[in-house]
Amino acid sequence: MYLKLIRPIARRLVPIKYRPQLLRLYYTMRAPFYRGTRVSCPCCAGNFRRFLPYAIEGRPARPNAQCPGCGAAERHRLIWLFMKNRTNLFANHLRFLHIAPEPVFQQRFKSMSNLDYIGADINSPLADVKMDITDIQYEDDFFDAILCSHVLDYVADDRKAMHELYRVLRPGGWAILQSLVDRNREMTFEDNSIVAPKKRKEVFGQSDLFRIYGRDYAERIRKAGFELTIVDYAQELGPDLCAKYGLIPDDIIYYCTKSKN
Repeated sequence: MYLKLIRPIARRLVPIKYRPQLLRLYYTMRAPFYRGTRVSCPCCAGNFRRFLPYAIEGRPARPNAQCPGCGAAERHRLIWLFMKNRTNLFANHLRFLHIAPEPVFQQRFKSMSNLDYIGADINSPLADVKMDITDIQYEDDFFDAILCSHVLDYVADDRKAMHELYRVLRPGGWAILQSLVDRNREMTFEDNSIVAPKKRKEVFGQSDLFRIYGRDYAERIRKAGFELTIVDYAQELGPDLCAKYGLIPDDIIYYCTKSKN
């Protein structure tokens, strides 16, 4: 509740590059009030009585969603667990590209001595480099691993973006390409003729979305060249761990690799 009151004030008064520090200070002050043993956040290793409700633009609040200690949402916790348990991100020396870096991840990645970390975004001053995901300035086969979470549905030419991500990933490397997918919808819905933000919010649920992905999202990834494994990771962890880590049981991971051949 307090964050909802503070956020509009911060947006007016605090330059965007300082907002993550302000949020971290807020979380640090808030966390002790929720300490407990019922739930755990793998992103910050905090233990709490519960996770907090959280809502984004125009959508109802999700219960048991946000970590009181670092602000991680369900998808962040699932991605972190998957990367820790099923990838080499924490073990090998990697060139790692993080698209539209989320503050909840960014500082942790930067502190990992085994990563040559690059956070990239077309607009955000929080990123290390300014980059258009449809025209990536790095050479072919440059990165060992890529994280691109909830970005592609905000990109006008998502197919070009996927091809660029494939191009800069080295053979044998991996990428996690997460997007919000309506699995009840067979085909992706998009209409580039809708340009007014108010109308886009009415049609897509958010004013800056370009599409609502359907089950064909997987085929789009494969057409870019990736070998895709859809991992029902929350299901693999089971109901007890889903409850402990505050995960959505049917959330999946889109784990992509680039063939060495």
